[in-house]
Amino acid sequence: MAKRTARPQGRAKGKSGTARHTKAHSEACELLLEIGTEELPPKSLKNLSVALAARLYEGLRAAELVDDSEQRYHVYATPRRLAVSVADVLQRQPDRVIERRGPSWQAAFDERGQPSQAAIGFARSCGVSPQKLQRLENDKGAWLAFRRKEKGALARTLIAGIIDEALRRLPIAKRMRWGDGDAEFVRPVHWVVVLHGDKVIPCTLLRVKADRYTRGHRFHYPKAIALRSAAAYPGPLATRGYVVADFDLRKSMIRTKAHALAKRKNGIAVIDEALLDEVTGLVEWPVPLLGMFDRAFLDIPPEPLVSTMRDHQKCFHVISSKGALLPYFITVSNIRSKNVSKVREGNERVIHARFADARFFWEADRKSSLGSRVPALKDVVFQDKLGSMYDRVVRVRQLAGVIAEQVHHDRSLAERAAWLCKADLMTGMVGEFPELQGVMGRYYAEHDGEPSVVAAAIEEHYLPRHAGDRLPPAPAGQALAIADRIDTLIGIFAVGEGPTGDKDPFGLRRAALGVLRIVIECKLALDLNTLLEVAWRSLPDSVRSAGLVAQVYDFMMDRLRAYYVDAGVSQDVYEAVLACRPRRPADFDRRVRAVMAFRQLPEAQSLTIANKRIRNILRQGGSADWDHVSTVLLKEAAEKDLAQQLDLLRQELKPLFDAGDYTQAMKRLAALRPQVDQFFDKVMVMVDEEAIRDNRLALLNSLSALFLRVADLSKLQG
Repeated sequence: MAKRTARPQGRAKGKSGTARHTKAHSEACELLLEIGTEELPPKSLKNLSVALAARLYEGLRAAELVDDSEQRYHVYATPRRLAVSVADVLQRQPDRVIERRGPSWQAAFDERGQPSQAAIGFARSCGVSPQKLQRLENDKGAWLAFRRKEKGALARTLIAGIIDEALRRLPIAKRMRWGDGDAEFVRPVHWVVVLHGDKVIPCTLLRVKADRYTRGHRFHYPKAIALRSAAAYPGPLATRGYVVADFDLRKSMIRTKAHALAKRKNGIAVIDEALLDEVTGLVEWPVPLLGMFDRAFLDIPPEPLVSTMRDHQKCFHVISSKGALLPYFITVSNIRSKNVSKVREGNERVIHARFADARFFWEADRKSSLGSRVPALKDVVFQDKLGSMYDRVVRVRQLAGVIAEQVHHDRSLAERAAWLCKADLMTGMVGEFPELQGVMGRYYAEHDGEPSVVAAAIEEHYLPRHAGDRLPPAPAGQALAIADRIDTLIGIFAVGEGPTGDKDPFGLRRAALGVLRIVIECKLALDLNTLLEVAWRSLPDSVRSAGLVAQVYDFMMDRLRAYYVDAGVSQDVYEAVLACRPRRPADFDRRVRAVMAFRQLPEAQSLTIANKRIRNILRQGGSADWDHVSTVLLKEAAEKDLAQQLDLLRQELKPLFDAGDYTQAMKRLAALRPQVDQFFDKVMVMVDEEAIRDNRLALLNSLSALFLRVADLSKLQG
């Protein structure tokens, strides 16, 4: 290959080669995937369908079969199918130019212009002769290069593999097998539709051969429905098959009809979003129906009635404009019955039976007081090594009393609430409706004539039940809620059952976050270490080990990190405060707010850098006694000025620190910036004279100690 015959070409990005499209697109059409199954779990149906669509599109995009500029797909989901339609999927991948860069042009030829061994070796690795290589130039130089055009693969050869990978990556908690095969999916699969335009993609997925035949409603139209093309979906299902495939459309239909039915009775349908999603996942052809029940049941507390309708029968309850429960409910049938009254009567009959049970428990439970039920807790095991629920109540009562005193509340009321807080577990109502523990305890305590504060605390101590839930509003409820959770935390860690990975069977992460939220958001001046130590001392001797309090404290601090991350607080702010190990979460929170406010000040960056420098200098300084700054040993004007300002500021800051007004304290500390900057500009700390050096280290240590009353600013980034 002669040097003069090579032709300059475009630029490359690396020796490993690059690819450039030579054709922007090929003919594109819609792709449809439908997986037909046995009834899918309704609570996870929506998430499964969304995940399938996202992973399918991700695979198509990676294969360059869809435009990367926007996501154009639609998700469908019913109890018996997961489906996705993707617009404008190419028939073939774009052709590509594969480009490899070889040795530099100078190294590619000898002095006679003949290919060097480097050029010959590069040509051999590309599978061509040196004469087939080209010249590549850019602003950094010239190289030998090889280019070849690679034709894009047909979509029909790629799509099956993309779908298979998407199915494999679905977030299915527990996969199942069926028949004698090894296919695994969330439920047995009966049919698969894969259409690209009007063509079936030949493939077998989950042991089922793909075709163009979907299926109608299990009862209304249990037949195959041929789809002419992917674009025809889901029209034939709705017009012939009695299936509304679009999850969001079904959900909207149910919501609209439920509100309309309730309005007929001058009521309001209470539609919980999670329940609405679940009901939507139970039906393919939604038919909301209005049922009613005997008004006499309204004489018992509404919670068991609502729980029956919502949690057990998957119905929406109806309330008046003032929030009172009305004797109606809305159920959603999956069929359009010729005899609607029979469907309604069947639901009413089931509701009536459940309500009758609730009334029986309500009447029977009130024949015995809550207090009389407490001894029965001795027969209920909380945890083998921690004893019974009765033992737990004794521990919680003691801790709740300590907390009540610290927040200046009546200790006797908190202890009484703690004594009764688990007694409703022994009632028939809570045995039938476990989700009502605490709620029914309040009702029974009120019936027994317990103080209103005690009755309210019995219910409130379960708050917050989940992330974002409301907190106990009253001091007794707050004290009991904290005591209950801390006893659980210290006890379960003591027996070695703390969370591992994503497993947390005792809900300890939720318990820790609950304590922290109550203390911080209710602004309670509680010392977390003290509470953990009180709880630790009340444990059985057999499980009380050294270091347990520190272990649980660290665990709770880790949950506090997550709390602040969710609130938008940067990790370095959290770390800066944590370095000071504040014992009171409410105090920790004030420090976090103060550091965040400090970062907005113009002096913040300079003082942050200064703190980092101080910490480094002090680490280098050894272990000398730096507690005292001698004015006699202050030689330079800059160090004298800094020492004087520190003395003045220390007196000014004391009442601010004592009051926990860290934000104002940090603003005052920011005023030290000129003296700090001048000190580092004019003063050499690590001088040879030991007395002078140690005195300057003592001065820096004194400055650092003031900042450390709030946080370690050296932990801040930038």
